Amino acid sequence: MKNQNLKSLITCLLASALIGGISVTFANPNTIPAKTLEAARQASNAGTIQKPVQGAITPQNQPAMVNPLAVVAYPQRFLNQQVRIKGKFDKFSTLGLDYAPAMRSSEQYISFLIQRPDVYDHNVPLSEMKIFMTREVAEKNIDLNSGDIVEFTGKVFSNALGDVWVDAQDFKVVSKIEKKQN
Repeated sequence: MKNQNLKSLITCLLASALIGGISVTFANPNTIPAKTLEAARQASNAGTIQKPVQGAITPQNQPAMVNPLAVVAYPQRFLNQQVRIKGKFDKFSTLGLDYAPAMRSSEQYISFLIQRPDVYDHNVPLSEMKIFMTREVAEKNIDLNSGDIVEFTGKVFSNALGDVWVDAQDFKVVSKIEKKQN
């Protein structure tokens, strides 16, 4: 009897979600750090995840700015979507290159990491987000330092391994940090 009631409740909730246009994602909460989930919830509540106003014209038809923690917390929601992210550059990397389910060749691409926006006292990369750019664009930005502010628009092309995989386009350096002189 209890199992039947539970099944009925779940069915009703799913039907209500579908009818109401609510996105339902089943994820293992143990795989997402609590800080990431809380930061994503706060960002969402604070309006950091902006929905475009119907009929509104954005500069150069760019997508709204999103919080990278929200994208990491809900990778399925952003799959095949354009995102615009601003963050602190951490480093160039080979992370995620040549991985068959989300293939980006190390001959044509390089990956880079941004720093976690929810950590203030250390430089911690947001490794759950694999961001790729062509080697040609990376070579033009070889002088980037950890902490420089960058902005890019990109398409979330995969959520393999439960992570976010993004092709960066329209990459630009917003500001550079001053180098400390000895």
